[in-house]
Amino acid sequence: MSDTEALDTHLQELRRGTIVLACLRLLVRPGYGYGLLEQLGAHGFPTDANTLYPLLRRLEKQGHLTSEWNTDEARPRKFYRTSAAGLALASALTDEFRAIATAIDNLPQE
Repeated sequence: MSDTEALDTHLQELRRGTIVLACLRLLVRPGYGYGLLEQLGAHGFPTDANTLYPLLRRLEKQGHLTSEWNTDEARPRKFYRTSAAGLALASALTDEFRAIATAIDNLPQE
């Protein structure tokens, strides 16, 4: 495995949990899958649709998101919103993320 491939693998692992947190925080305002993909990318969380849609379904099944269909337009869209349980999870994850970042900042760099 090349250094670039190793870095890519580790970055993917590092980002995996941050996508959950980013989704929970962005979906405080209702959003649909494709729009969320664009928002994530704009905020520095590039995500593949094959990763996002199963994640949204899993978070909904766990009770961290709610959803409803909007059928007012030609193409129906499923809109997601962070639930009260999701807000509590996002808060806890944000606190933990900040604690981890602080701990990393306190590690020797060389």
